Amino acid sequence: MDNKKNIVLIGMMGAGKSTIGHLLDEKLKDFQYLDIDKEIEKLAQKHISEIFAQDGESHFRKLENELIAKYSNYHNQVISTGGGIVENIENVNLLKKNGVIFYLKASVDELFERVRKTSHRPLLKHENPKQRLKELIDKREPFYKLADFEIDTEKKELMEIVEEILKDYESII
Repeated sequence: MDNKKNIVLIGMMGAGKSTIGHLLDEKLKDFQYLDIDKEIEKLAQKHISEIFAQDGESHFRKLENELIAKYSNYHNQVISTGGGIVENIENVNLLKKNGVIFYLKASVDELFERVRKTSHRPLLKHENPKQRLKELIDKREPFYKLADFEIDTEKKELMEIVEEILKDYESII
């Protein structure tokens, strides 16, 4: 098996990182799927919302960084990250050294539609979650723009997004 660069998915909550990550994993037989948030939950032995509530966001970010440092050394992975992973520039640099980064992008309205019925989003526990979402996008957008490719996920079929990622990935490896 060749050592291929990782495919790394970044973007806001609701952008489709986990869904697209699973679909890529199904298509790429020699790749392994890794969801950083799920790995954090395994490591901490609690849900992300509990980590935020009991230990704070800074503790969550520390665990996130430790896992990125570990997994960025591996190859042949499809990695979906949490939305805030880019706020620590070290994470971006670690992921870039052995991966091709794709920013899955959608508008505030679209993202809000996708996540508003979920209860496991600690950063949206806010009196105006849509406004909070916009603030997070504004804060993170410059870091998301460091991705190798930007993929607009609005008004596209899931497999269309997957094919676009694979085409871009093949163009640079």
